[in-house]
Amino acid sequence: MKKIILVTGATSGFGRAIAIKFAENGNNLIISGRRKDRLDQLKQKLELEFSSEVLTLCFDVRNAVLVEHAINSLTPKWQSIDVLVNNAGLAVGMHPVHEGVLDDWERMIDTNMKGLLYMTRFVAPLMVARKQGHIINIGSVAGKEVYPNGSVYCGSKFGVDAITKGTRIDLVQHHIKVTQIAPGAANTEFSIVRFKGDQPRADSVYKGFKPLSAEDVADVVYYVTTLPDHVNINDLVLMPTAQASAMYVHKE
Repeated sequence: MKKIILVTGATSGFGRAIAIKFAENGNNLIISGRRKDRLDQLKQKLELEFSSEVLTLCFDVRNAVLVEHAINSLTPKWQSIDVLVNNAGLAVGMHPVHEGVLDDWERMIDTNMKGLLYMTRFVAPLMVARKQGHIINIGSVAGKEVYPNGSVYCGSKFGVDAITKGTRIDLVQHHIKVTQIAPGAANTEFSIVRFKGDQPRADSVYKGFKPLSAEDVADVVYYVTTLPDHVNINDLVLMPTAQASAMYVHKE
């Protein structure tokens, strides 16, 4: 039976790979993001290659009014969301806290924490009404260990860790699964965004070892949704073999 999967931040990186993975396995998708052209391109790909039904929602998760409007605009057919993947997130800048750029801080906190909360607030009631569903929050190893010049990004992902745990407690009585997936070093747009378009600096992050790919993370996200109804993976940290911790990566 086809499920309805809602993926935020689906225009690139993890989100795009996650949407493709679920479509490959016979599901229908609601994909959201800020870049309409990319959403339209992905919709076409999923429909043509996998015969999935796809609904696009173009909005910014940082705007609670837009989130509420998008979810409230769903027809009854699309309201039956089986899996919400709160993937939208980013790191911006890498400064010590006393030199931090306030706009960078606002973007990370508003996207990584508040955007995730807004989506959960308006999608979770649909799951509660049906007494079923699965919420998957994309966290980070940065939500497990703090590293230099990453205090605000790490703080936002520690927040995701705490929000995930609290959400699981709140929703367990409604038979809703809540999972955090926390990747380590992964080669996507992440470092390009963090370093504000500085491609050479972004590329240097991944030299000397094989990082995770977006597809690696998508495989794990899909896997946790395939378990029996009575089994839930609460928290899953995945890293490339060359990475032992947030701070230590073995480079050849």
